[in-house]
Amino acid sequence: MSELDRCRKWLESALEYAGGTHEWSDIVDSVSTGRMQLWPAEKSGAITEILCYPRKKVLHVFLAGGDMIELVNMIEDASRWGVSQGCKSITMSGRKGWQRVLNKDDWSLKAVTMGREL
Repeated sequence: MSELDRCRKWLESALEYAGGTHEWSDIVDSVSTGRMQLWPAEKSGAITEILCYPRKKVLHVFLAGGDMIELVNMIEDASRWGVSQGCKSITMSGRKGWQRVLNKDDWSLKAVTMGREL
């Protein structure tokens, strides 16, 4: 069993909040091609991607699920890796509860994303 398969239940739970942008097969393809990165842990997992804007590279945590303490602790490793890839900041999309957890580690609310189906 691959690490991605092992983390599937946690990541698919988070994928439910992605608004239908990806299916599990899209995540598998993106990780296997290197477009997204898997961050596995004992009781959790996360998926990141590097977003390249005209003036800044950003490491974006796209999916995270499982044990909250493990996930928060893994952010530092992901941040160091992001710096090694030329990223200047890290962002995360997720449920509102993440704001309370991450505010303890100097994260701040940068924007609110709202949407509706067309």
